Amino acid sequence: MYVRHLSVTDFRSWEQADLDFAPGVSVLVGANGQGKTNLVEAVGYLATLASHRVAGDAPLIRRDASSASIRAVAVNEGRELTVQVEIASGKANRARVNRSPVRSPREVLGIVRTVVFAPEDLALVRGDPGERRRFLDDLLVARAPRWAGARADYDKVLRQRSALLKTARHARGDTSTLDVWDAHLARAGAVLVAGRLELTAALAPHVRDAYAAVAPESEPVGARYRSRAETVDALGGEAAAPATPEEIEVLLLDEMRRRRNQEIERGVCLVGPHRDDLELTLGTGPAKGYASHGESWSLALALRLGAFELLRGEGSEPVLILDDVFAELDARRRRALARTAVNAEQVLVTAAVDDDVPDDLQGARFVVDSGTVREMSAAARTTGGAPGGPDA
Repeated sequence: MYVRHLSVTDFRSWEQADLDFAPGVSVLVGANGQGKTNLVEAVGYLATLASHRVAGDAPLIRRDASSASIRAVAVNEGRELTVQVEIASGKANRARVNRSPVRSPREVLGIVRTVVFAPEDLALVRGDPGERRRFLDDLLVARAPRWAGARADYDKVLRQRSALLKTARHARGDTSTLDVWDAHLARAGAVLVAGRLELTAALAPHVRDAYAAVAPESEPVGARYRSRAETVDALGGEAAAPATPEEIEVLLLDEMRRRRNQEIERGVCLVGPHRDDLELTLGTGPAKGYASHGESWSLALALRLGAFELLRGEGSEPVLILDDVFAELDARRRRALARTAVNAEQVLVTAAVDDDVPDDLQGARFVVDSGTVREMSAAARTTGGAPGGPDA
């Protein structure tokens, strides 16, 4: 699939912007702070209903505006669909498909698919478990939009049970209500854990191969989905078959009963997929805290390239978004990324200077400067008309 047209209104720094894209490579060039990342962020938002840069929606609305709008025309196997999302301040977001309102913004998921590689991805290796959980959950939704509902269901139950735990010490021993929410949490959590386990097993070969291509002299990478319900060495090649949701539900319930006193004492849920992690290893040890800067970048890149190859292999090729990453990579990693990117149906690249983009990624060039965006002519590109820009 590819995005043929993008329009944003009051999104981030943009009062208004309209761009026409084509299949292949499109590069947005401009000094940092000019808004090029904001444009590809808008495309990514349509795919996940979340930003890859911030946790909430409030920063996405331009200062002094009450709402922001993102609209795109997506082409999938010759069929065009127009999708629009309005991000409102203090209100529920709204969405349209082909100008018709939909009941929930989640109904637009799957129309636009993306894999975004950005400087923030170093946190996938060096950051907290929440970064890796979000990576898995976003990829679940990209594979099948129904997983957005499973995530929302679990989050709702988690909030309810967490509130009960905070007041349970004053309940005089009556835990009957908590028993009910234990069952709800175990059921909703088991579905999510099972999905993550299956995803990790499917993703593993692609991550392993991508890392070997990016860092052939390095030790092999590995990963385990670490859960109270199940531990799977997903990249080791000898993983057991993932447990079923029913089996996981029983294990979660048992663990909640075992740790109930601790949970009541602390007032938080200590069991469930919100406590799990995708543990990444390098050789025989953990990657976090031990991988070098270059190895960490290689592993982060391998996770994104693995996700891209998984989606492409399943028949839903995403738009590949490379947000200001080439300046962070050495020549070999640039070449490895360019080899995958050049074969993608559509690639959107941002760069501070045109020279950061590998020669293999030839295509349309857009200049982003002072609140405007314009496409460069082929003649201007040939004569070096792209403006450079220092980091800012």
